[in-house]
Amino acid sequence: MQAMNAVADLRGQGRMTWLAAERGWVVAPEEIVRALSTDGFQECKRETTTSRRDSRPAGGLWQGINIRTGAVAAAIWVNRLLSRQAVVFITVDGEPLQGEVSDPEPNPYRDDGGEG
Repeated sequence: MQAMNAVADLRGQGRMTWLAAERGWVVAPEEIVRALSTDGFQECKRETTTSRRDSRPAGGLWQGINIRTGAVAAAIWVNRLLSRQAVVFITVDGEPLQGEVSDPEPNPYRDDGGEG
């Protein structure tokens, strides 16, 4: 995965935090899009979704390509009700950008071969 200094700065400043239970990041979508752009990704797609009830954005998608390296980054977010920050899932070339795995809870999405 390529160096992503602006994204690392968001993490270092505490403006982007890992939610192990959600397997995503808590960050304002505009901030992660700006950081990915600063790290060399040029926007090629942006979409938002709305709720049928109130027509407010429920989430969105941003995709960019680094023309120099050919790498593709994607950020998909789900807005939180009372916050400007969202839960954001980030991939670069199909590989998820994840935080530190310090969550002692088992991964509910992975079969460990045991019986319940």
